[in-house]
Amino acid sequence: MNDDAIFAPGFATTPYWWEEAPPPAPGTPAVPDSAEVAIIGGGIAGLSCALELGRAGVAALVMDKEAIGWGASSRNGGALSGAGSLGRAKSDVSKGMDPRLLAEMVEEAEASFDALDALIAREDIDCAWRRCGRFVGAHSAVAMTTLGKRAALLNAAEQGSAELLPRERLAEELGTTRYHGGLRISRAGALHPARYTQGLAAAAQRAGATLAGGVAVQGIARDGAGFAVATTAGSVRARHVMVATNGYTGRATPWHRRRVIPVASYMIATEALGAERVRALLPHGRVYGDTKKILYYFRPSPDGTRILFGGRATLSDTDPRIGARWLHRQLLDLFPQLAGTRITHGWKGNVAFAFDMLPHVGVQQGVHFALGCNGSGVTTMTHLGTVAARMMLGGDNRISAFARMPMPTMPGYTGTPWFMPLVTGWYRMKDRREGWRV
Repeated sequence: MNDDAIFAPGFATTPYWWEEAPPPAPGTPAVPDSAEVAIIGGGIAGLSCALELGRAGVAALVMDKEAIGWGASSRNGGALSGAGSLGRAKSDVSKGMDPRLLAEMVEEAEASFDALDALIAREDIDCAWRRCGRFVGAHSAVAMTTLGKRAALLNAAEQGSAELLPRERLAEELGTTRYHGGLRISRAGALHPARYTQGLAAAAQRAGATLAGGVAVQGIARDGAGFAVATTAGSVRARHVMVATNGYTGRATPWHRRRVIPVASYMIATEALGAERVRALLPHGRVYGDTKKILYYFRPSPDGTRILFGGRATLSDTDPRIGARWLHRQLLDLFPQLAGTRITHGWKGNVAFAFDMLPHVGVQQGVHFALGCNGSGVTTMTHLGTVAARMMLGGDNRISAFARMPMPTMPGYTGTPWFMPLVTGWYRMKDRREGWRV
Protein backbone atom coordinates (compact mmCIF):
# COMPACT_ATOMS: atom_id res chain seq x y z
CA MET A 1 0.00 0.00 0.00
CA ASN A 2 1.54 3.32 -1.04
CA ASP A 3 1.58 6.35 1.20
CA ASP A 4 -1.53 7.98 -0.25
CA ALA A 5 -3.53 4.75 -0.37
CA ILE A 6 -3.48 4.47 3.42
CA PHE A 7 -5.89 7.41 3.68
CA ALA A 8 -9.57 6.52 3.47
CA PRO A 9 -11.87 8.80 1.45
CA GLY A 10 -12.68 11.88 3.50
CA PHE A 11 -9.55 11.50 5.65
CA ALA A 12 -9.54 14.24 8.31
CA THR A 13 -6.71 15.90 10.23
CA THR A 14 -9.06 16.76 13.09
CA PRO A 15 -9.44 14.35 16.04
CA TYR A 16 -11.67 11.30 15.68
CA TRP A 17 -13.27 12.40 18.96
CA TRP A 18 -14.54 15.62 17.38
CA GLU A 19 -16.92 13.70 15.11
CA GLU A 20 -19.17 13.33 18.17
CA ALA A 21 -18.04 16.25 20.30
CA PRO A 22 -16.36 19.14 18.46
CA PRO A 23 -15.18 22.05 20.63
CA PRO A 24 -17.79 24.81 20.80
CA ALA A 25 -17.12 27.74 18.51
CA PRO A 26 -16.10 30.76 20.62
CA GLY A 27 -18.68 33.51 20.71
CA THR A 28 -17.85 37.21 20.69
CA PRO A 29 -14.86 37.41 23.05
CA ALA A 30 -15.87 39.12 26.29
CA VAL A 31 -14.59 39.09 29.84
CA PRO A 32 -15.88 40.77 33.00
CA ASP A 33 -13.93 43.62 34.59
CA SER A 34 -13.24 41.51 37.67
CA ALA A 35 -13.31 37.92 38.88
CA GLU A 36 -12.54 36.18 42.13
CA VAL A 37 -10.31 33.71 40.25
CA ALA A 38 -8.97 34.04 36.69
CA ILE A 39 -7.93 30.73 35.15
CA ILE A 40 -5.72 30.70 32.05
CA GLY A 41 -6.37 27.56 30.01
CA GLY A 42 -9.73 26.00 29.20
CA GLY A 43 -8.71 22.34 29.33
CA ILE A 44 -9.18 19.66 31.95
CA ALA A 45 -6.98 21.29 34.62
CA GLY A 46 -8.60 24.70 34.31
CA LEU A 47 -12.13 23.32 34.17
CA SER A 48 -11.67 20.98 37.13
CA CYS A 49 -10.23 23.89 39.12
CA ALA A 50 -13.25 26.03 38.23
CA LEU A 51 -15.64 23.21 39.15
CA GLU A 52 -14.07 22.67 42.57
CA LEU A 53 -14.08 26.42 43.25
CA GLY A 54 -17.72 26.67 42.21
CA ARG A 55 -18.71 23.84 44.54
CA ALA A 56 -17.23 25.97 47.34
CA GLY A 57 -19.18 29.05 46.23
CA VAL A 58 -16.31 30.80 44.41
CA ALA A 59 -17.06 31.81 40.82
CA ALA A 60 -14.12 31.50 38.41
CA LEU A 61 -13.43 32.94 34.97
CA VAL A 62 -11.85 30.42 32.58
CA MET A 63 -10.12 31.87 29.52
CA ASP A 64 -8.56 30.16 26.52
CA LYS A 65 -7.13 31.67 23.34
CA GLU A 66 -8.85 28.85 21.42
CA ALA A 67 -12.25 27.27 22.02
CA ILE A 68 -12.80 25.79 25.48
CA GLY A 69 -11.43 22.23 25.37
CA TRP A 70 -9.71 22.72 21.99
CA GLY A 71 -6.26 21.52 23.10
CA ALA A 72 -4.89 18.19 24.29
CA SER A 73 -7.87 17.70 26.61
CA SER A 74 -10.02 16.69 23.63
CA ARG A 75 -7.22 15.25 21.46
CA ASN A 76 -5.65 12.64 23.74
CA GLY A 77 -6.12 8.87 23.70
CA GLY A 78 -8.66 8.80 26.52
CA ALA A 79 -6.60 6.32 28.58
CA LEU A 80 -6.68 6.76 32.35
CA SER A 81 -4.81 5.31 35.28
CA GLY A 82 -3.79 6.34 38.77
CA ALA A 83 -0.17 5.88 39.78
CA GLY A 84 0.41 4.21 36.43
CA SER A 85 0.44 7.71 34.95
CA LEU A 86 3.37 8.99 37.01
CA GLY A 87 6.25 10.10 34.82
CA ARG A 88 9.47 9.04 36.49
CA ALA A 89 7.77 6.21 38.38
CA LYS A 90 7.03 4.60 35.00
CA SER A 91 10.62 4.09 34.08
CA ASP A 92 12.92 4.48 37.05
CA VAL A 93 11.90 4.32 40.69
CA SER A 94 15.39 4.65 42.13
CA LYS A 95 17.05 7.79 40.77
CA GLY A 96 17.07 11.00 42.73
CA MET A 97 13.76 10.77 44.60
CA ASP A 98 12.96 10.57 48.28
CA PRO A 99 11.29 7.13 48.47
CA ARG A 100 8.80 8.42 51.06
CA LEU A 101 7.71 11.25 48.78
CA LEU A 102 7.43 8.86 45.85
CA ALA A 103 5.26 6.54 47.95
CA GLU A 104 3.01 9.50 48.80
CA MET A 105 2.76 10.42 45.13
CA VAL A 106 1.72 6.88 44.27
CA GLU A 107 -0.87 6.85 47.05
CA GLU A 108 -2.25 10.24 45.97
CA ALA A 109 -2.31 9.28 42.29
CA GLU A 110 -4.17 6.06 43.06
CA ALA A 111 -6.75 8.01 45.07
CA SER A 112 -7.11 10.49 42.19
CA PHE A 113 -8.29 7.68 39.92
CA ASP A 114 -11.17 6.89 42.29
CA ALA A 115 -11.91 10.60 42.65
CA LEU A 116 -12.26 10.96 38.88
CA ASP A 117 -14.60 7.97 38.81
CA ALA A 118 -16.70 9.65 41.52
CA LEU A 119 -16.67 13.02 39.70
CA ILE A 120 -17.98 11.45 36.48
CA ALA A 121 -20.82 9.81 38.43
CA ARG A 122 -21.61 12.88 40.53
CA GLU A 123 -21.78 15.25 37.56
CA ASP A 124 -23.46 12.65 35.33
CA ILE A 125 -20.89 13.08 32.53
CA ASP A 126 -21.72 10.89 29.53
CA CYS A 127 -18.24 10.06 28.24
CA ALA A 128 -18.15 6.28 27.59
CA TRP A 129 -16.24 5.79 30.85
CA ARG A 130 -15.29 2.24 31.80
CA ARG A 131 -12.74 0.55 34.04
CA CYS A 132 -10.98 -1.77 31.63
CA GLY A 133 -7.41 -2.07 32.96
CA ARG A 134 -4.16 -1.29 31.20
CA PHE A 135 -1.42 -3.38 29.64
CA VAL A 136 2.12 -2.08 29.13
CA GLY A 137 4.25 -4.06 26.67
CA ALA A 138 7.97 -4.53 27.36
CA HIS A 139 9.99 -3.69 24.26
CA SER A 140 13.09 -5.51 25.58
CA ALA A 141 14.16 -8.02 28.20
CA VAL A 142 15.70 -5.18 30.24
CA ALA A 143 12.34 -3.39 30.20
CA MET A 144 10.76 -6.39 31.92
CA THR A 145 13.04 -5.74 34.88
CA THR A 146 11.92 -2.10 34.98
CA LEU A 147 8.28 -3.17 34.80
CA GLY A 148 8.90 -5.53 37.71
CA LYS A 149 9.99 -2.52 39.80
CA ARG A 150 6.92 -0.63 38.72
CA ALA A 151 4.67 -3.57 39.66
CA ALA A 152 6.22 -3.65 43.14
CA LEU A 153 5.61 0.09 43.52
CA LEU A 154 1.95 -0.20 42.53
CA ASN A 155 1.33 -3.30 44.62
CA ALA A 156 2.82 -1.57 47.66
CA ALA A 157 0.01 0.98 47.34
CA GLU A 158 -2.68 -1.65 46.64
CA GLN A 159 -1.82 -5.32 46.68
CA GLY A 160 -2.81 -7.18 43.54
CA SER A 161 -3.28 -4.09 41.38
CA ALA A 162 -0.41 -5.00 39.03
CA GLU A 163 0.75 -8.30 37.53
CA LEU A 164 3.84 -9.02 35.45
CA LEU A 165 3.19 -11.31 32.47
CA PRO A 166 6.09 -13.21 30.86
CA ARG A 167 6.46 -13.42 27.10
CA GLU A 168 4.79 -16.83 26.88
CA ARG A 169 1.59 -15.28 28.25
CA LEU A 170 1.57 -12.24 25.94
CA ALA A 171 -1.22 -13.71 23.81
CA GLU A 172 -3.56 -13.33 26.80
CA GLU A 173 -3.38 -9.58 26.24
CA LEU A 174 -2.33 -8.79 22.68
CA GLY A 175 -2.44 -10.29 19.20
CA THR A 176 1.24 -9.55 18.58
CA THR A 177 4.55 -11.27 19.30
CA ARG A 178 6.61 -8.07 19.33
CA TYR A 179 6.82 -7.57 23.09
CA HIS A 180 8.85 -9.52 25.66
CA GLY A 181 5.89 -9.69 28.03
CA GLY A 182 4.43 -6.83 29.97
CA LEU A 183 2.58 -5.44 32.95
CA ARG A 184 -1.15 -5.69 33.55
CA ILE A 185 -2.57 -2.88 35.71
CA SER A 186 -6.09 -3.26 37.04
CA ARG A 187 -6.74 0.34 38.12
CA ALA A 188 -7.04 1.92 34.69
CA GLY A 189 -9.83 2.87 32.34
CA ALA A 190 -10.93 4.51 29.12
CA LEU A 191 -13.26 7.33 28.17
CA HIS A 192 -14.17 9.64 25.30
CA PRO A 193 -11.93 12.65 26.06
CA ALA A 194 -13.86 15.26 24.10
CA ARG A 195 -17.16 14.26 25.72
CA TYR A 196 -15.48 14.23 29.13
CA THR A 197 -14.05 17.72 28.59
CA GLN A 198 -17.42 19.06 27.44
CA GLY A 199 -19.11 17.43 30.43
CA LEU A 200 -16.56 18.99 32.76
CA ALA A 201 -17.15 22.39 31.14
CA ALA A 202 -20.92 22.06 31.60
CA ALA A 203 -20.44 21.06 35.25
CA ALA A 204 -18.17 24.05 35.86
CA GLN A 205 -20.76 26.37 34.34
CA ARG A 206 -23.52 24.87 36.51
CA ALA A 207 -21.28 25.59 39.50
CA GLY A 208 -21.04 29.26 38.50
CA ALA A 209 -17.96 29.48 36.26
CA THR A 210 -17.77 31.83 33.28
CA LEU A 211 -16.11 30.26 30.23
CA ALA A 212 -14.49 32.57 27.69
CA GLY A 213 -13.08 30.93 24.59
CA GLY A 214 -11.21 32.98 22.01
CA VAL A 215 -9.62 35.18 24.68
CA ALA A 216 -5.82 35.26 24.73
CA VAL A 217 -4.04 36.33 27.89
CA GLN A 218 -1.24 38.81 27.21
CA GLY A 219 0.26 39.30 30.65
CA ILE A 220 -0.20 39.21 34.43
CA ALA A 221 0.76 42.01 36.79
CA ARG A 222 0.36 42.58 40.53
CA ASP A 223 -2.50 44.94 41.38
CA GLY A 224 -2.69 45.63 45.11
CA ALA A 225 -3.71 42.44 46.89
CA GLY A 226 -4.63 40.80 43.60
CA PHE A 227 -3.69 40.79 39.93
CA ALA A 228 -4.47 42.57 36.69
CA VAL A 229 -4.72 40.15 33.80
CA ALA A 230 -4.34 41.75 30.36
CA THR A 231 -6.29 39.96 27.61
CA THR A 232 -7.31 40.54 24.01
CA ALA A 233 -10.82 41.24 25.33
CA GLY A 234 -9.79 43.76 27.99
CA SER A 235 -8.24 43.78 31.46
CA VAL A 236 -9.55 41.64 34.33
CA ARG A 237 -8.83 42.24 38.01
CA ALA A 238 -8.65 39.00 39.96
CA ARG A 239 -7.89 38.00 43.52
CA HIS A 240 -6.26 34.75 42.36
CA VAL A 241 -4.76 33.64 39.04
CA MET A 242 -4.27 30.04 37.93
CA VAL A 243 -2.09 28.91 34.97
CA ALA A 244 -3.35 25.69 33.38
CA THR A 245 -1.96 25.89 29.85
CA ASN A 246 0.35 22.84 29.91
CA GLY A 247 1.51 22.01 26.35
CA TYR A 248 0.24 25.35 25.06
CA THR A 249 1.97 27.59 27.60
CA GLY A 250 2.87 30.89 25.95
CA ARG A 251 4.92 34.04 26.43
CA ALA A 252 2.38 35.67 28.75
CA THR A 253 3.62 33.39 31.56
CA PRO A 254 7.40 33.17 31.05
CA TRP A 255 8.25 31.49 34.38
CA HIS A 256 5.87 28.64 33.57
CA ARG A 257 6.92 28.46 29.91
CA ARG A 258 10.52 27.85 30.97
CA ARG A 259 9.46 24.77 32.94
CA VAL A 260 7.46 22.80 30.40
CA ILE A 261 8.65 21.13 27.22
CA PRO A 262 5.86 21.07 24.60
CA VAL A 263 5.94 17.83 22.64
CA ALA A 264 3.67 17.03 19.70
CA SER A 265 1.89 13.70 20.06
CA TYR A 266 0.12 12.10 17.10
CA MET A 267 -2.83 9.73 16.74
CA ILE A 268 -4.65 7.87 14.00
CA ALA A 269 -8.00 6.11 13.80
CA THR A 270 -8.41 3.08 11.57
CA GLU A 271 -11.43 2.63 9.39
CA ALA A 272 -14.14 0.45 10.95
CA LEU A 273 -12.73 -3.08 11.28
CA GLY A 274 -15.61 -4.75 13.10
CA ALA A 275 -15.74 -5.73 16.76
CA GLU A 276 -14.62 -9.32 16.17
CA ARG A 277 -11.45 -8.29 14.34
CA VAL A 278 -10.56 -5.73 17.01
CA ARG A 279 -11.12 -8.29 19.80
CA ALA A 280 -8.74 -10.70 18.07
CA LEU A 281 -5.95 -8.13 18.50
CA LEU A 282 -7.03 -6.53 21.79
CA PRO A 283 -8.92 -9.38 23.47
CA HIS A 284 -9.82 -7.56 26.71
CA GLY A 285 -10.42 -4.12 25.21
CA ARG A 286 -8.01 -2.40 27.56
CA VAL A 287 -5.88 0.69 27.09
CA TYR A 288 -2.33 -0.13 26.02
CA GLY A 289 1.16 1.34 25.99
CA ASP A 290 4.75 0.20 25.94
CA THR A 291 8.17 0.92 27.45
CA LYS A 292 10.02 2.36 24.44
CA LYS A 293 11.44 5.86 24.51
CA ILE A 294 9.48 6.52 21.30
CA LEU A 295 6.43 4.88 22.75
CA TYR A 296 3.14 3.63 21.32
CA TYR A 297 -0.25 3.97 23.01
CA PHE A 298 -3.43 2.45 21.63
CA ARG A 299 -6.94 1.23 22.43
CA PRO A 300 -10.21 0.22 20.81
CA SER A 301 -12.66 2.97 19.95
CA PRO A 302 -15.56 3.29 22.43
CA ASP A 303 -17.80 1.26 20.12
CA GLY A 304 -15.12 -1.43 19.79
CA THR A 305 -14.96 -1.37 15.98
CA ARG A 306 -11.72 0.59 15.35
CA ILE A 307 -8.22 0.83 16.72
CA LEU A 308 -6.98 4.24 17.85
CA PHE A 309 -3.18 4.32 17.76
CA GLY A 310 -0.83 7.04 18.92
CA GLY A 311 2.78 7.87 19.54
CA ARG A 312 5.47 10.52 19.57
CA ALA A 313 6.07 10.36 15.84
CA THR A 314 8.98 12.79 15.87
CA LEU A 315 8.81 14.57 19.26
CA SER A 316 8.78 17.65 17.02
CA ASP A 317 5.94 19.51 15.35
CA THR A 318 5.11 18.35 11.84
CA ASP A 319 2.14 17.95 9.51
CA PRO A 320 -0.51 15.53 10.86
CA ARG A 321 -0.43 13.61 7.56
CA ILE A 322 3.29 12.96 7.98
CA GLY A 323 2.69 11.80 11.54
CA ALA A 324 -0.18 9.61 10.32
CA ARG A 325 2.04 7.87 7.75
CA TRP A 326 4.63 7.13 10.42
CA LEU A 327 2.02 5.78 12.83
CA HIS A 328 0.42 3.62 10.16
CA ARG A 329 3.78 1.92 9.54
CA GLN A 330 4.22 1.30 13.26
CA LEU A 331 0.67 -0.07 13.56
CA LEU A 332 1.29 -2.61 10.79
CA ASP A 333 4.64 -3.56 12.28
CA LEU A 334 2.94 -4.31 15.59
CA PHE A 335 -0.13 -5.96 14.02
CA PRO A 336 0.73 -7.33 10.55
CA GLN A 337 -2.82 -8.74 10.48
CA LEU A 338 -3.99 -5.21 9.64
CA ALA A 339 -2.24 -5.08 6.26
CA GLY A 340 -4.44 -3.14 3.84
CA THR A 341 -6.22 -1.22 6.59
CA ARG A 342 -6.79 2.46 5.88
CA ILE A 343 -7.08 5.33 8.33
CA THR A 344 -9.87 7.88 8.55
CA HIS A 345 -8.31 10.40 10.95
CA GLY A 346 -4.79 11.57 11.76
CA TRP A 347 -4.27 14.39 14.23
CA LYS A 348 -1.86 15.87 16.74
CA GLY A 349 -1.84 17.73 20.03
CA ASN A 350 0.75 19.10 22.43
CA VAL A 351 1.60 17.37 25.66
CA ALA A 352 3.92 18.99 28.20
CA PHE A 353 6.86 17.30 29.86
CA ALA A 354 8.51 18.62 32.99
CA PHE A 355 12.29 18.39 33.22
CA ASP A 356 11.97 15.92 36.11
CA MET A 357 9.18 13.95 34.36
CA LEU A 358 6.76 14.54 37.24
CA PRO A 359 3.49 16.52 37.44
CA HIS A 360 3.56 19.75 39.43
CA VAL A 361 1.06 21.96 41.22
CA GLY A 362 1.95 25.00 43.25
CA VAL A 363 2.24 28.76 43.60
CA GLN A 364 4.91 31.05 42.13
CA GLN A 365 4.87 34.72 43.22
CA GLY A 366 1.21 34.35 44.12
CA VAL A 367 0.18 32.74 40.81
CA HIS A 368 -1.17 29.20 41.07
CA PHE A 369 -0.34 26.57 38.45
CA ALA A 370 -0.86 22.93 37.47
CA LEU A 371 1.54 21.78 34.75
CA GLY A 372 3.57 18.89 33.39
CA CYS A 373 1.28 15.91 32.92
CA ASN A 374 4.03 14.17 30.87
CA GLY A 375 1.59 12.68 28.40
CA SER A 376 -0.84 11.23 30.97
CA GLY A 377 -3.15 14.12 31.61
CA VAL A 378 -6.78 13.12 32.03
CA THR A 379 -6.56 11.80 35.59
CA THR A 380 -3.52 13.88 36.52
CA MET A 381 -4.91 17.22 35.42
CA THR A 382 -8.38 16.56 36.83
CA HIS A 383 -6.68 15.94 40.16
CA LEU A 384 -4.16 18.79 40.03
CA GLY A 385 -6.81 21.30 38.95
CA THR A 386 -8.84 20.25 41.99
CA VAL A 387 -5.75 20.51 44.23
CA ALA A 388 -5.05 24.04 42.95
CA ALA A 389 -8.60 25.08 43.81
CA ARG A 390 -8.28 23.68 47.33
CA MET A 391 -4.98 25.50 47.78
CA MET A 392 -6.75 28.78 46.93
CA LEU A 393 -9.58 27.91 49.29
CA GLY A 394 -7.22 26.83 52.08
CA GLY A 395 -9.28 23.72 52.64
CA ASP A 396 -6.82 20.83 52.49
CA ASN A 397 -5.15 19.68 55.70
CA ARG A 398 -2.46 17.78 53.83
CA ILE A 399 -0.28 19.44 51.21
CA SER A 400 -0.29 17.53 47.94
CA ALA A 401 2.85 15.48 47.30
CA PHE A 402 2.97 17.11 43.86
CA ALA A 403 3.24 20.55 45.48
CA ARG A 404 6.27 19.62 47.57
CA MET A 405 8.93 19.51 44.83
CA PRO A 406 10.30 22.58 43.02
CA MET A 407 9.55 22.64 39.31
CA PRO A 408 12.96 22.68 37.58
CA THR A 409 14.11 24.21 34.33
CA MET A 410 17.33 24.19 32.30
CA PRO A 411 19.79 27.09 32.04
CA GLY A 412 19.11 29.09 28.90
CA TYR A 413 15.76 27.43 28.19
CA THR A 414 12.98 29.91 27.33
CA GLY A 415 10.22 27.55 26.21
CA THR A 416 11.31 26.71 22.66
CA PRO A 417 12.51 23.07 22.66
CA TRP A 418 15.33 23.45 20.11
CA PHE A 419 16.87 20.24 21.42
CA MET A 420 13.95 17.93 20.53
CA PRO A 421 15.39 16.69 17.18
CA LEU A 422 18.53 15.65 19.08
CA VAL A 423 16.42 13.96 21.76
CA THR A 424 14.40 12.15 19.10
CA GLY A 425 17.55 10.78 17.48
CA TRP A 426 18.97 9.68 20.82
CA TYR A 427 15.69 7.97 21.80
CA ARG A 428 15.47 6.11 18.48
CA MET A 429 19.07 4.96 18.81
CA LYS A 430 18.43 3.79 22.37
CA ASP A 431 15.33 1.82 21.32
CA ARG A 432 17.28 0.21 18.48
CA ARG A 433 20.20 -0.60 20.76
CA GLU A 434 17.78 -2.37 23.08
CA GLY A 435 16.58 -4.52 20.19
CA TRP A 436 13.52 -2.72 18.81
CA ARG A 437 13.45 -2.70 15.01
CA VAL A 438 10.58 -1.71 12.73
